[in-house]
Amino acid sequence: MTFRMGIMLGLLLSISACASRPNPGSWFGSDRREQAEVNETGGPFVRHELVSQVISLNADAHPGGIILHAVGLPQNQGYWAAELVEIERAGGRVVFEFRIKGPRNPTRRGTPRSREVLAGTRLGTQALQGIRTITVQATGNQRSVTRY
Repeated sequence: MTFRMGIMLGLLLSISACASRPNPGSWFGSDRREQAEVNETGGPFVRHELVSQVISLNADAHPGGIILHAVGLPQNQGYWAAELVEIERAGGRVVFEFRIKGPRNPTRRGTPRSREVLAGTRLGTQALQGIRTITVQATGNQRSVTRY
């Protein structure tokens, strides 16, 4: 009976540690929306355009770093080939642009849910050193997650 109690206590303590600050899985909190007017960067060789809005941003821990994934909302249906392009890294902050390819032919607007596009990237432990905030920009807004 004592052995079982010890195992149960160990499991309880390990599960409760999941929500603690030292847990790498909780390094970044929930995202927050910020209004922004973003000018197109890149130049003539950029084939992707900025998405209209970033509607969610998450940083999920995994061994050796995080997986950053964002959901964007373009103006119309048919956008594809989404990517997060790093444009700035300074002062404890890294900034990405959410870029997508547009449809070849005119498309209808559709519902917001039908227009959602997902993009993601992996950031290793070394790439995260000194980083406290990760921001993803769109033309109409930006979202950020902050390390605790």
